[in-house]
Amino acid sequence: MPYLLATTALWAFSFSLIGVYLAGQVDAWFSVLIRIALATLVFLPFLRFRNMNSGLAIKLMGVGAVQLGLMYVFYYHSFLFLSVPEVLLFSVLTPIYVTLINDGLRRRFHPHFLITALIATSGAVAIRYNTLDSNFVIGFFMVQGANLCFAIGQVTYKRLMDDNKLEQKTIFAWFFLGAFVVASICYFLFGNTEKLPTTNVQWGILIYLGTIASGLGYFLWNKGATMVNIGALAIMNNLLIPAGILVNLLIWNKDADIPRLVIGSLIILAALVINQWLDKKYRVAGID
Repeated sequence: MPYLLATTALWAFSFSLIGVYLAGQVDAWFSVLIRIALATLVFLPFLRFRNMNSGLAIKLMGVGAVQLGLMYVFYYHSFLFLSVPEVLLFSVLTPIYVTLINDGLRRRFHPHFLITALIATSGAVAIRYNTLDSNFVIGFFMVQGANLCFAIGQVTYKRLMDDNKLEQKTIFAWFFLGAFVVASICYFLFGNTEKLPTTNVQWGILIYLGTIASGLGYFLWNKGATMVNIGALAIMNNLLIPAGILVNLLIWNKDADIPRLVIGSLIILAALVINQWLDKKYRVAGID
């Protein structure tokens, strides 16, 4: 859990940094490419080939291609259609995707994980519910594409690490290399060289997002995912919503409904407590 909480604190700034300084100003394909390239460079020095199964390396690249590469493609472009709070709002379905994908892969159904994910989702909706115009449909589906990619990556990475007990920092470069392949192809096909960063602030934000938010952040998040149950992982996905809105409010002075923020956050935290209680109860009863 500490890994997931630390990453939540890191990522809380990313939404506003992208929405305020990059979206519509810097080519989204370039932003994705440079961010993943920098994250790859962070972990390349730790890469170890000895005792590394080529099949596992390919699987890790596949996870990175989906969870990071494809996810960023949807995520960055969603800011062209939505505000920062709306991107956060539309992310509330991620924990449900996490639980359903996990149950689908295991060919089992765990109702308590789905129940707590729905509780956490209701808390996130309580924070940012608005009457949304139909013009936001494109943005909505882009965020859902990002949510699905992120959920698939988390679940499959957790399963891979459960089956392969390895020091994760020595293999994590494969994850970023898979994402880099996707980002490179997308930039080559769709990138706009006339919309590269033009200010030191934009370059500084990209460097921060690449090395810290992506490089360190995805390692901590995926490592943390291997240390908690699926229900807790699903709920932690939605803690990003109040954290992101709080940062957006305090630093960029955006409007936020404080009572709703408090109520929604308490609902999400309650879902985490309920999940832990139900999981312990199921384990005592011998139910997997």
